[in-house]
Amino acid sequence: MKTKQIRFSITLDDNHVPERIAWEADDSEGTSECKSALISLWDAKELNTLRIDLWTKLMTTDEMKAFFHQNILTMADTFERATGEGKMAAQMRDFASYFAEHMLNAKSGEK
Repeated sequence: MKTKQIRFSITLDDNHVPERIAWEADDSEGTSECKSALISLWDAKELNTLRIDLWTKLMTTDEMKAFFHQNILTMADTFERATGEGKMAAQMRDFASYFAEHMLNAKSGEK
């Protein structure tokens, strides 16, 4: 059995707001930076999801919208692979399309 690690380093300002998020994994080449990370963990004992949601103060609203849109799409892919629930994954993708369309309209000032 092998053990691998993923490490995050968060640089905070004086108000404890993330300024920099860096991560590295045992199999990666060096440290990489990102502006946001959403980490979800399943607590089997408590039957509950634990979350760590981080983003730097430099992340723009438009970047956050794209980040969430892409997360919804990748969650649909993961959900389908893990459960075989193709119909529900398709519903999630439909919502992702609706989300993206609504965000484009909101950006242009439409409702």
